[in-house]
Amino acid sequence: MSLSPRPVPLSVIVPTLDEALGIKAHLSALAHLRERGAEVVVVDGGSRDDTVRRAAPWCDRVMASPAGRARQMNAGALASQGAIVVFLHADTRLPEDADQCIYQALATGAAWGRFDIRLTGQARLLPVIARCMNARSRLTGIATGDQALFMTRDAFERAGSFPEQPLMEDIEMSRRLKALSRPVCLHQCVISSGRRWERHGVWRTILLMWRLRYRYWRGVDSAKLAKVYRHAR
Repeated sequence: MSLSPRPVPLSVIVPTLDEALGIKAHLSALAHLRERGAEVVVVDGGSRDDTVRRAAPWCDRVMASPAGRARQMNAGALASQGAIVVFLHADTRLPEDADQCIYQALATGAAWGRFDIRLTGQARLLPVIARCMNARSRLTGIATGDQALFMTRDAFERAGSFPEQPLMEDIEMSRRLKALSRPVCLHQCVISSGRRWERHGVWRTILLMWRLRYRYWRGVDSAKLAKVYRHAR
């Protein structure tokens, strides 16, 4: 008599691109979640470094996808088995009890949610940026990918998955999910690298992102905004 596979309560989807330097530390930090029944799926967008080989021992599956964070996250979600799906950037670390926090949050009847964020780095403004991100998200009900979006599989499917656009896919997905329920905004923090702000200048990055968000809100096509983003960086 064959045994039916155990249900997977939670799937963590990690899109990667040239993350060899830190991918082992990032994925090994998820080992306790895997021990408690979660699965970790890495979706690589064509890394030119050693990301895939280094990731393989520390996750349940490594798969390839056309490059693009939205495409990679969608591919990972479709290939995963969890009743709940978490989308985690490759430079972001979940809290130790992330799975329990998520289960309790969604047990209230909400369809989705996100964590607060804490940014690491040397720039003095990073804690201020994090507090502003968290406050803005609570006020608007819009979350960013840095905050580790989580949702039921049903909500992911009803929202139509992430729009496969080159920028602002997290903003658009939040809008779709808000039609299902308000997000649960957890006070527990994910820890994310502030490298993006430090590499390109904190004030310069803040102004760039606000300008791009404003133009997206005004209806400018995300492909045009992605060109501006790449040029500015």
